[in-house]
Amino acid sequence: MDEVVVDQIMNVAHQAVSWIAFVAIIFGGVVPYIPQYRDIRRTQNAEGFSTYVCLVLLVANILRILFRFGRFFETPLLWQSIIMIITMLIMLNLCTSVRLTSELNTKRRSFTDFDRNYFWSWSGFVDYLQCVLAFTVLAAYVTYLLLDSVLFVESLGFLAVFTEAMLGTPQLYCNFQNKSTEGMSIKMVLMWTSGDTFKSGYFLLTQAPVQFWICGLLQVCVDLAILFQVYFYSRFPQKPVSHTTHTTSAKAL
Repeated sequence: MDEVVVDQIMNVAHQAVSWIAFVAIIFGGVVPYIPQYRDIRRTQNAEGFSTYVCLVLLVANILRILFRFGRFFETPLLWQSIIMIITMLIMLNLCTSVRLTSELNTKRRSFTDFDRNYFWSWSGFVDYLQCVLAFTVLAAYVTYLLLDSVLFVESLGFLAVFTEAMLGTPQLYCNFQNKSTEGMSIKMVLMWTSGDTFKSGYFLLTQAPVQFWICGLLQVCVDLAILFQVYFYSRFPQKPVSHTTHTTSAKAL
Protein backbone atom coordinates (compact mmCIF):
# COMPACT_ATOMS: atom_id res chain seq x y z
CA MET A 1 0.00 0.00 0.00
CA ASP A 2 2.80 2.37 0.92
CA GLU A 3 4.57 1.62 -2.35
CA VAL A 4 1.42 2.51 -4.30
CA VAL A 5 1.13 5.86 -2.50
CA VAL A 6 4.81 6.60 -3.12
CA ASP A 7 4.41 5.73 -6.81
CA GLN A 8 1.40 8.05 -7.11
CA ILE A 9 3.29 10.88 -5.41
CA MET A 10 6.26 10.35 -7.71
CA ASN A 11 4.00 10.37 -10.78
CA VAL A 12 2.33 13.60 -9.68
CA ALA A 13 5.71 15.17 -8.95
CA HIS A 14 7.04 14.07 -12.33
CA GLN A 15 4.03 15.56 -14.13
CA ALA A 16 4.36 18.81 -12.18
CA VAL A 17 8.05 19.12 -13.05
CA SER A 18 7.30 18.35 -16.70
CA TRP A 19 4.64 21.06 -16.88
CA ILE A 20 6.95 23.58 -15.20
CA ALA A 21 9.67 22.72 -17.72
CA PHE A 22 7.21 23.08 -20.61
CA VAL A 23 6.05 26.51 -19.41
CA ALA A 24 9.65 27.62 -18.79
CA ILE A 25 10.83 26.56 -22.24
CA ILE A 26 7.84 28.22 -23.95
CA PHE A 27 7.87 31.57 -22.15
CA GLY A 28 11.40 31.73 -20.73
CA GLY A 29 12.87 33.22 -23.88
CA VAL A 30 10.59 36.25 -23.87
CA VAL A 31 11.00 37.12 -20.18
CA PRO A 32 14.17 39.25 -20.69
CA TYR A 33 12.26 41.46 -23.13
CA ILE A 34 9.59 42.42 -20.60
CA PRO A 35 11.83 44.89 -18.69
CA GLN A 36 13.22 46.05 -22.06
CA TYR A 37 9.71 46.79 -23.32
CA ARG A 38 8.70 48.57 -20.12
CA ASP A 39 11.88 50.63 -20.09
CA ILE A 40 11.41 51.81 -23.68
CA ARG A 41 7.82 52.79 -22.95
CA ARG A 42 8.83 54.61 -19.79
CA THR A 43 11.70 56.58 -21.32
CA GLN A 44 10.26 56.88 -24.85
CA ASN A 45 13.79 56.13 -26.04
CA ALA A 46 14.56 53.07 -28.16
CA GLU A 47 18.16 53.91 -29.02
CA GLY A 48 19.55 51.29 -26.66
CA PHE A 49 17.66 48.40 -28.25
CA SER A 50 18.81 47.02 -31.59
CA THR A 51 15.99 46.04 -33.92
CA TYR A 52 18.46 43.65 -35.56
CA VAL A 53 17.86 41.42 -32.54
CA CYS A 54 14.25 41.19 -33.68
CA LEU A 55 15.43 40.37 -37.21
CA VAL A 56 17.67 37.53 -36.02
CA LEU A 57 15.00 36.01 -33.78
CA LEU A 58 12.27 36.33 -36.40
CA VAL A 59 14.39 34.59 -39.05
CA ALA A 60 15.56 31.89 -36.62
CA ASN A 61 12.10 31.03 -35.33
CA ILE A 62 10.40 31.10 -38.73
CA LEU A 63 13.04 28.67 -40.03
CA ARG A 64 12.62 26.49 -36.93
CA ILE A 65 8.87 26.20 -37.53
CA LEU A 66 9.51 25.21 -41.17
CA PHE A 67 12.10 22.67 -39.98
CA ARG A 68 9.38 20.89 -38.01
CA PHE A 69 7.61 20.00 -41.25
CA GLY A 70 10.65 17.95 -42.22
CA ARG A 71 11.67 16.62 -38.82
CA PHE A 72 9.51 16.38 -35.72
CA PHE A 73 10.63 17.98 -32.46
CA GLU A 74 9.00 18.68 -29.10
CA THR A 75 5.74 20.69 -29.22
CA PRO A 76 6.89 23.15 -26.48
CA LEU A 77 9.73 24.19 -28.82
CA LEU A 78 7.17 24.92 -31.53
CA TRP A 79 5.14 27.10 -29.17
CA GLN A 80 8.34 28.78 -28.03
CA SER A 81 8.98 29.88 -31.63
CA ILE A 82 5.41 31.15 -32.08
CA ILE A 83 5.53 33.15 -28.82
CA MET A 84 8.94 34.60 -29.71
CA ILE A 85 7.76 35.73 -33.15
CA ILE A 86 4.78 37.52 -31.58
CA THR A 87 7.06 39.12 -28.97
CA MET A 88 9.52 40.41 -31.56
CA LEU A 89 6.70 41.92 -33.62
CA ILE A 90 5.45 43.69 -30.49
CA MET A 91 8.96 45.01 -29.81
CA LEU A 92 9.28 46.23 -33.40
CA ASN A 93 5.92 47.99 -33.18
CA LEU A 94 6.99 49.79 -30.01
CA CYS A 95 10.41 50.79 -31.37
CA THR A 96 9.05 52.17 -34.63
CA SER A 97 6.32 54.18 -32.88
CA VAL A 98 8.86 55.66 -30.43
CA ARG A 99 11.33 56.53 -33.19
CA LEU A 100 8.64 58.08 -35.36
CA THR A 101 7.75 60.40 -32.48
CA SER A 102 11.37 61.46 -31.91
CA GLU A 103 12.34 61.78 -35.60
CA LEU A 104 9.62 63.96 -37.03
CA ASN A 105 11.86 65.62 -39.61
CA THR A 106 13.54 62.45 -40.85
CA LYS A 107 12.72 61.25 -44.35
CA ARG A 108 10.40 58.26 -44.33
CA ARG A 109 11.91 54.97 -45.49
CA SER A 110 9.78 52.01 -46.55
CA PHE A 111 10.28 48.37 -47.45
CA THR A 112 8.95 48.93 -50.97
CA ASP A 113 11.78 51.40 -51.68
CA PHE A 114 14.01 48.31 -51.97
CA ASP A 115 16.99 50.37 -50.86
CA ARG A 116 19.50 47.99 -49.31
CA ASN A 117 21.26 50.88 -47.55
CA TYR A 118 18.19 51.23 -45.34
CA PHE A 119 17.35 47.58 -44.92
CA TRP A 120 15.67 46.99 -41.55
CA SER A 121 15.81 50.74 -40.85
CA TRP A 122 12.36 51.60 -42.10
CA SER A 123 10.01 54.16 -40.65
CA GLY A 124 6.79 52.18 -40.15
CA PHE A 125 5.90 48.90 -38.48
CA VAL A 126 3.95 47.86 -41.59
CA ASP A 127 7.19 47.81 -43.58
CA TYR A 128 8.77 45.34 -41.15
CA LEU A 129 5.63 43.24 -41.27
CA GLN A 130 5.72 43.18 -45.08
CA CYS A 131 9.35 42.03 -45.01
CA VAL A 132 8.62 39.26 -42.49
CA LEU A 133 5.65 38.02 -44.52
CA ALA A 134 7.67 38.08 -47.77
CA PHE A 135 10.48 36.09 -46.15
CA THR A 136 8.03 33.60 -44.63
CA VAL A 137 6.29 32.97 -47.97
CA LEU A 138 9.59 32.58 -49.83
CA ALA A 139 11.12 30.28 -47.19
CA ALA A 140 7.93 28.19 -47.01
CA TYR A 141 7.86 27.79 -50.80
CA VAL A 142 11.50 26.67 -50.96
CA THR A 143 10.90 24.28 -48.05
CA TYR A 144 7.86 22.82 -49.82
CA LEU A 145 9.92 22.17 -52.95
CA LEU A 146 12.85 20.57 -51.11
CA LEU A 147 11.07 18.87 -48.22
CA ASP A 148 12.01 15.40 -49.49
CA SER A 149 15.72 16.21 -49.33
CA VAL A 150 17.25 15.05 -46.05
CA LEU A 151 20.26 17.31 -46.61
CA PHE A 152 18.05 20.38 -47.03
CA VAL A 153 15.92 19.59 -43.98
CA GLU A 154 18.94 19.03 -41.74
CA SER A 155 20.62 22.17 -43.10
CA LEU A 156 17.43 24.14 -42.48
CA GLY A 157 17.36 23.00 -38.85
CA PHE A 158 21.01 23.88 -38.35
CA LEU A 159 20.55 27.31 -39.97
CA ALA A 160 17.57 28.04 -37.72
CA VAL A 161 19.30 27.30 -34.42
CA PHE A 162 22.70 28.63 -35.56
CA THR A 163 21.12 31.98 -36.45
CA GLU A 164 19.64 32.19 -32.96
CA ALA A 165 22.94 31.09 -31.42
CA MET A 166 24.68 34.04 -33.10
CA LEU A 167 22.20 36.48 -31.56
CA GLY A 168 24.74 37.81 -29.07
CA THR A 169 27.60 38.33 -31.52
CA PRO A 170 26.50 41.84 -32.69
CA GLN A 171 26.43 42.94 -29.04
CA LEU A 172 29.78 41.23 -28.43
CA TYR A 173 31.31 43.06 -31.39
CA CYS A 174 29.67 46.36 -30.44
CA ASN A 175 31.14 46.10 -26.92
CA PHE A 176 34.55 45.33 -28.40
CA GLN A 177 34.37 48.32 -30.74
CA ASN A 178 33.23 50.68 -27.99
CA LYS A 179 35.66 49.18 -25.46
CA SER A 180 32.76 49.43 -23.03
CA THR A 181 29.50 47.75 -22.00
CA GLU A 182 27.88 51.02 -20.97
CA GLY A 183 24.16 51.15 -21.79
CA MET A 184 23.82 47.36 -21.73
CA SER A 185 21.63 45.69 -19.14
CA ILE A 186 23.70 43.20 -17.14
CA LYS A 187 20.50 41.84 -15.62
CA MET A 188 19.27 40.95 -19.09
CA VAL A 189 22.53 39.18 -19.97
CA LEU A 190 22.32 37.14 -16.77
CA MET A 191 18.71 36.22 -17.52
CA TRP A 192 19.69 35.26 -21.06
CA THR A 193 22.60 33.12 -19.85
CA SER A 194 20.46 31.26 -17.33
CA GLY A 195 17.74 30.77 -19.95
CA ASP A 196 20.17 29.45 -22.56
CA THR A 197 21.72 27.09 -20.01
CA PHE A 198 18.30 25.71 -19.09
CA LYS A 199 17.33 25.45 -22.75
CA SER A 200 20.51 23.54 -23.65
CA GLY A 201 19.89 21.12 -20.78
CA TYR A 202 16.30 20.66 -21.96
CA PHE A 203 17.52 19.85 -25.47
CA LEU A 204 19.88 17.20 -24.12
CA LEU A 205 17.32 15.61 -21.78
CA THR A 206 14.54 15.46 -24.38
CA GLN A 207 16.93 14.15 -27.07
CA ALA A 208 16.15 17.07 -29.39
CA PRO A 209 17.84 17.08 -32.82
CA VAL A 210 21.60 17.45 -32.49
CA GLN A 211 21.52 20.91 -34.12
CA PHE A 212 19.49 22.24 -31.19
CA TRP A 213 21.81 21.35 -28.33
CA ILE A 214 25.07 22.10 -30.16
CA CYS A 215 23.92 25.62 -31.02
CA GLY A 216 22.39 25.99 -27.54
CA LEU A 217 25.81 25.37 -26.00
CA LEU A 218 27.35 27.80 -28.49
CA GLN A 219 24.84 30.44 -27.40
CA VAL A 220 25.82 29.92 -23.76
CA CYS A 221 29.47 30.47 -24.74
CA VAL A 222 28.60 33.78 -26.43
CA ASP A 223 26.65 34.87 -23.33
CA LEU A 224 29.61 34.03 -21.11
CA ALA A 225 31.92 36.01 -23.42
CA ILE A 226 29.67 39.07 -23.03
CA LEU A 227 29.70 38.66 -19.24
CA PHE A 228 33.49 38.52 -19.38
CA GLN A 229 33.43 41.83 -21.30
CA VAL A 230 31.32 43.32 -18.49
CA TYR A 231 33.96 42.26 -15.96
CA PHE A 232 36.94 43.27 -18.09
CA TYR A 233 35.75 46.73 -19.17
CA SER A 234 34.54 47.58 -15.66
CA ARG A 235 37.85 46.45 -14.13
CA PHE A 236 40.01 47.98 -16.86
CA PRO A 237 38.11 50.97 -18.38
CA GLN A 238 39.15 51.68 -21.96
CA LYS A 239 37.27 54.96 -22.47
CA PRO A 240 35.85 57.84 -20.39
CA VAL A 241 32.38 57.19 -18.96
CA SER A 242 29.76 59.25 -20.78
CA HIS A 243 26.76 60.77 -19.05
CA THR A 244 23.54 60.03 -20.87
CA THR A 245 20.24 61.56 -19.90
CA HIS A 246 18.15 58.67 -21.20
CA THR A 247 19.21 55.21 -20.12
CA THR A 248 17.47 52.06 -21.26
CA SER A 249 18.05 48.45 -20.35
CA ALA A 250 19.72 48.31 -23.69
CA LYS A 251 21.07 44.79 -23.84
CA ALA A 252 20.28 43.55 -27.32
CA LEU A 253 19.73 40.06 -26.03
